[in-house]
Amino acid sequence: MVTTLRAKGAKSKGSKSKDNTSNTSQGASHASTFQTSKTVTSSTTTTRTSTPPPQAQTLTKVPKLNSAVYRYAAWLEENQLKKTGAWIAVGVAVLVRWAVSLGPYSGFATPPRFGDYEAQRHWMELTLHRPIREWYSDSSKWWDLDYPPLTAYVSWICGYVGNLINTDWFAWKESRGFESDDAKLYMRATVLVLEILIYFSAVLVFTQRWFANKAWTRKHTALLLILLQPGLILIDNGHFQYNAVMLGLVLWAINSFLDDQDVLGSIFFCLALGFKQMALYFSPAVFGYLLGKSLRQGFFGCIWKLIKLGTTVIATLGLMFSPWLQSQEEILQVVHRIFPVFRGLYQDKVANIWCAVNVVIKLREMFDIQELVRFSTVATLVSFLPSVLYLIAKPTKRGLIYGLINSSLSFFLLSFQVHEKSILIPALPITLLILDEPAIASLFVTLATFSMFPLLRQEELTLPYYVLLAFWAWMTSSSLSSAPRFLQFVAVINLLFITAMHIAEIAVPTPLPRYPDLYPVLNALWSAAGFVLFWLYFNYRQFATVHAPNMGLRVTKRRE
Repeated sequence: MVTTLRAKGAKSKGSKSKDNTSNTSQGASHASTFQTSKTVTSSTTTTRTSTPPPQAQTLTKVPKLNSAVYRYAAWLEENQLKKTGAWIAVGVAVLVRWAVSLGPYSGFATPPRFGDYEAQRHWMELTLHRPIREWYSDSSKWWDLDYPPLTAYVSWICGYVGNLINTDWFAWKESRGFESDDAKLYMRATVLVLEILIYFSAVLVFTQRWFANKAWTRKHTALLLILLQPGLILIDNGHFQYNAVMLGLVLWAINSFLDDQDVLGSIFFCLALGFKQMALYFSPAVFGYLLGKSLRQGFFGCIWKLIKLGTTVIATLGLMFSPWLQSQEEILQVVHRIFPVFRGLYQDKVANIWCAVNVVIKLREMFDIQELVRFSTVATLVSFLPSVLYLIAKPTKRGLIYGLINSSLSFFLLSFQVHEKSILIPALPITLLILDEPAIASLFVTLATFSMFPLLRQEELTLPYYVLLAFWAWMTSSSLSSAPRFLQFVAVINLLFITAMHIAEIAVPTPLPRYPDLYPVLNALWSAAGFVLFWLYFNYRQFATVHAPNMGLRVTKRRE
């Protein structure tokens, strides 16, 4: 039977907002470490129970956020600006991104190869002027296209529109290294427009679904914090990439799964895979979740659901790769470009286990490429297997988010060919828990942004890095106010280390001629140790929260 529990309470000062909570909120109270209000607000919770409803009303203390962002959201509500709140949030996020985009980018004025900016520009040039079947076999030896087909299609669209504005931007072979002000303005605009259309919209929908039964102020607080996550802004709008497109498609898949639209979610996830192969970091968790749900629908129901999902995946990926399926040679060339094994175990000083171990044990000198591929593949599989098996056994929506975290962190820490920017992948689902795991999520984002500092420093993006990281610390500072003392201690130590590192790098740019990479190595070692601890924590949380309440999710159950 379905029962409805109602608890009356006093209105919070200056606000008419209602802060809903579950009648089992004690099981997840530790997940919200912001300050707790002593005021009890009215709440309505629908739950399924086999026992008669309690006769007495139950009063429950409701966690109340005390961050500056939450107070701003409450001010909007008090002044009846809820309808314009989302527009304001999007406007602030756009303004911050555009301010960052005014700075330098990867490869700025650094011939002969320039950098990621030139790679993205050249792919627009390539797809615009070469036949589609030659996109992955072009022999010009100038920034080979090494992302899946959806990136190529998007590059073609951007190149086509840009060519209508100015043919010089993407002239075949003559535009290499082209860096005019109007071309840079257009390129920056493509990043921002795609981010708004795909990533911003996905975040807006997520906050509405994940916090469906929560107060508007909480939804708006989460919206602002997710949109202002500094790492993604610095890489996409500073360094110059289109990671938000892939992450936005993954988030659209999550939104669909939260709404039990698994076929639609599978399409979005395949599109994410078709845009950037790093979406594979999430694939074990998505597979485990969908398989677990299928196994709970009876024998014939399971078979039918698996057929639908399998057909969807094959059709979506087949459609994207169809131009190169006409011959085995062509499709193998595409796969070779997308998975460039020859680049090595990791790039630069990435904060993962292999780079940390290589400081003492020279793995890349002791083993050949094929052996390292096998080692890293087995290690990655072993590290995410418990999480995936548990997700198959208990495929809950909350478990899906933790499964995505654990799967992507396993890939980042142990897989082959990892780059510093790949930390943005686990940062997505962790940031989605910014109000459920506020102290942990804010601490992870801080460490993830710090781990990319060597890359950002190389691109002369230190000023926006300092500003955005300080802004993030200010927005989330209250998350530690009621956190466990141990976590507060860890956060303080982390902040002191980051501060000391930055002061040292400014005061003594080259500490020892014999160790020119001392600072990047220290950064990688410190960050890798932290990411391992986060991996352990989130695995524990996935196993510990299986019976936790839905924390605002709108739960619908069909009649038997």
